[in-house]
Amino acid sequence: MFVCVEMKGQSPSFRIQYTMQVVRGDTIIRGYFPNIYVFPPLKFKNDKERMEYTKLVRDVKRTLPYAKQVSKSIIETYEFMETLPDEKAKQKHLEAAQKYIMSEYKPKMKKLTKNQGKILVKLIDRETDSSAYDIVKALVGSFKATVYNTFAGLFGNSLKSQYDPYGKDKMIERIVLEIEQGSI
Repeated sequence: MFVCVEMKGQSPSFRIQYTMQVVRGDTIIRGYFPNIYVFPPLKFKNDKERMEYTKLVRDVKRTLPYAKQVSKSIIETYEFMETLPDEKAKQKHLEAAQKYIMSEYKPKMKKLTKNQGKILVKLIDRETDSSAYDIVKALVGSFKATVYNTFAGLFGNSLKSQYDPYGKDKMIERIVLEIEQGSI
């Protein structure tokens, strides 16, 4: 017998799974818990640091769902393309997917701040294990990807940004893990 319990107030990814087995009249229960991350409390030197952290939490909360949606869309597109019979059908589907992605996400992306855009590019790299530049290049070609990257550069961003969870992006990683386990 297998039972899955979702904790109230926790994120959907926080589930405790139980299995029960009866052995010679005794019931043995096994619980499988998700990874739980415990971080030391943050200590801020001043109010400015506290405000920067609060803004970072706000920006990550705003952009993480977009990064997860983009990742899901890309995975679904490529999985579906593997089932198509020839290059012509794949190209047609890729063009349709490109139109959908642009119509769906472009208006939302325009509403992001410059800092949120930078965080989104890094979170897309985290979720897909590919830079945003590589994804754009696969969808629209290398010329347009270079144009988009140059345009992003005008605003202090780069589509080629790599996510470094143990270095300069460790605070973003901490916030993402806390969001995913429901503690923020």
